[in-house]
Amino acid sequence: MKTYEKQEKKKSEEQLMRAFQDNKGGNLKMLIRIFKGHYWELIGSIFFFIIKHSPVWVLPIVTANIINEATYRHETAVRAILINVIVMLIFLVQNIFTNYLHTWLYAKTVREVERDLRFALVKKLQLLSIPYHNGIQSGRLQSKVIRDVEQIQNLSAQIFITILSILLNIGVSLGVILYKSRTVFLFFGFTIPAAVFLVVAFKGKIKIYNREFREIMEETSAKVMEMVELIPITRAHALEEEETEKMGYHLSQVAEKGLKLDMVQTWFSSISWVMFQAFQVFCLGFTGWMAFRGSIEIGDITLYQTYFSSIVAQVSGVITLLPIISKGLESVHSIGEILMETDVEENEGKEKLQSVEGNIQFENVKFSYEEKDRPILNDLNLTIKKGETIAFVGDSGAGKTTILNLLIGFLKVKGGRILIDGHDLEKIDMRSFREHIAVVTQQSILFTGTLRENITYGLENITEEQVENAIKGANLEELVKSLPEGLDTKINEHGSNLSGGQKQRISIARAFIRNPDILILDEATSALDSVSEKKIQDSIEKLVEGRTTLVVAHRFSTIRNADKIAVIGNGGILEYGNYEELMEQHGKFYEMRMLQA
Repeated sequence: MKTYEKQEKKKSEEQLMRAFQDNKGGNLKMLIRIFKGHYWELIGSIFFFIIKHSPVWVLPIVTANIINEATYRHETAVRAILINVIVMLIFLVQNIFTNYLHTWLYAKTVREVERDLRFALVKKLQLLSIPYHNGIQSGRLQSKVIRDVEQIQNLSAQIFITILSILLNIGVSLGVILYKSRTVFLFFGFTIPAAVFLVVAFKGKIKIYNREFREIMEETSAKVMEMVELIPITRAHALEEEETEKMGYHLSQVAEKGLKLDMVQTWFSSISWVMFQAFQVFCLGFTGWMAFRGSIEIGDITLYQTYFSSIVAQVSGVITLLPIISKGLESVHSIGEILMETDVEENEGKEKLQSVEGNIQFENVKFSYEEKDRPILNDLNLTIKKGETIAFVGDSGAGKTTILNLLIGFLKVKGGRILIDGHDLEKIDMRSFREHIAVVTQQSILFTGTLRENITYGLENITEEQVENAIKGANLEELVKSLPEGLDTKINEHGSNLSGGQKQRISIARAFIRNPDILILDEATSALDSVSEKKIQDSIEKLVEGRTTLVVAHRFSTIRNADKIAVIGNGGILEYGNYEELMEQHGKFYEMRMLQA
């Protein structure tokens, strides 16, 4: 990306963040602040909109003039009619050019804001903590990035096109009527209180139903994603009917809430339509009576009726738009939930590590999960020297993976500290530290792309030799040869066209190619069969040479050559030593090992 594009994106992002942080005045003011930096484009768009829309206001005047001239048959009537026709044609033709300019300025602004909103959301999602992501369904986040931003774009269209048109039409109509007849103007004034009454009466319910519908749609998006991912499990256990019934019940709730929203909107629009049509009939009768008395000219009946119809249509339009506006403002609130979230990893201004040797020290580390009563780690002390391989074993839930996540920075210690080469993790830029580590987790995470792209993910200027070494080290040669396009073969979503062992070896190849100073293996061979595991153990042993390595494993055969083994339990280290030392103690490690014998 070019430098100036990066600067523009950063500037736009900062403006959006300020708009949501300063949330005084509600969602509408927040929406207006979103467009900060684009005000001149919007002003230009409004200017051309006024000009291009002018035929709507001029036509009733021209119509009334022509009717009056034809009725009274003055000597200059034909000339006057011709002039009115020419004037009207000029106003109509200019619409082609001014409409283009209005649309270009408006559309350019809205599309840029739409892009910046999604970019800001994506960036914020990258900054939010791992516990935050673990606590929210991914489908809800997807709905905010796609659906809510689209709703804001629709709201912007209504405000800067439809509502602007409504306000201008009402303003011009009332202005002309006030100029022509104060009596008729006062009659027209009765429509506004009626509209305000309707808006106040229905606004609260519509807002509540919109929020409920938005929340259940986010939940639906999440449930559909979850259902799709579970299809292999569902099919394997013959649970299709149960899963369909469960989704059917949820979809019925969606339909029920949607119906409530539809019906309150229907009452709203129906009552308003009848009321304003009745006012229009009264206007026709009132102006006809005034013409009969000679208070106004006959042609003015058409003028007043046209303008009154316009006002009725515009006010009805506002009422019809209220649900759309309510949805859009609710989406502003929804996006604000992400952009105003404070649970982020703060790295700005912290020390950046230029190199990492691999000395790790846990000093009186405490950690507990909010949903659990007791701490999972309590005064954990452990020193790992550069180049050592330390294996962590213990019962499920003892805290093995938690220790790795604390080191990676996914979790923050509740007490004590973790040192990397003497640097406190809390005081360094974690991004600079993570550039020197590689992680292979129990669950292989692959994305839709080529095999090469999955192995070299996030790296640039990688040579073919480096790729080949990684493939060889991860025992992937046979897989590459078997694929129709080799390294350029597309991998399906979640690697569905690969076996569990193949996916795990791709993850290990991704670690190989990064040439890390610290290697973290969280049950990295759990998805491998015995033959593949034996083949890849030699590769892993080569990979860990000269690197500090932390391993979590349930298969004790994979950690026999570890320099030290830490048995985790009761919030700390129960036993610590190499394989032979722990077996000689006949303690917890010995018991666990015998169960796998």
